[in-house]
Amino acid sequence: MRGSPGERRHAEHLERAVALAVASVAQAGGPFGAVLVTADGRAFEGTNRVAEDNDPTAHAEVTAIRRACADLGTFDLTGATLYSSCEPCPMCLASALWARVEAVRFAADRHDAAAAGFDDAVFYDYFSADAATRRSGSIMVVGQARASRPLAPFDAWRELGTRVEY
Repeated sequence: MRGSPGERRHAEHLERAVALAVASVAQAGGPFGAVLVTADGRAFEGTNRVAEDNDPTAHAEVTAIRRACADLGTFDLTGATLYSSCEPCPMCLASALWARVEAVRFAADRHDAAAAGFDDAVFYDYFSADAATRRSGSIMVVGQARASRPLAPFDAWRELGTRVEY
């Protein structure tokens, strides 16, 4: 394999993510795999488990992030790199952002996934639309201040001396 040692490591992790995706298909799972590598080199794998777990959030990237956080005892993965067999959907990308992942590298892109029947375009379109007119299928998201004290949770948070910042 050509390239710098860093480029070779990236390629190896990406190849592992692709291999996980292929193995997932062989086990009747979704065709997605991910490897999260921490700043100190520890690797955590994930595959798409949506159908197996009846969990629409159990995408490969989220599964890898969950495993890393559980094993490391933290929700902060600063410095980590997430390798995915396919371009992460908006949910997976948001999960990586919340986990403070430093980089996301992927093999196939969203158009390749769409050609295989996994068309996330509606989600990308939803988030790129103006918030006032945003709608997708049967879901409508509307901010309303009808609760008697809508800011009470944030007030309680600000007053909590033992809160964990994130």
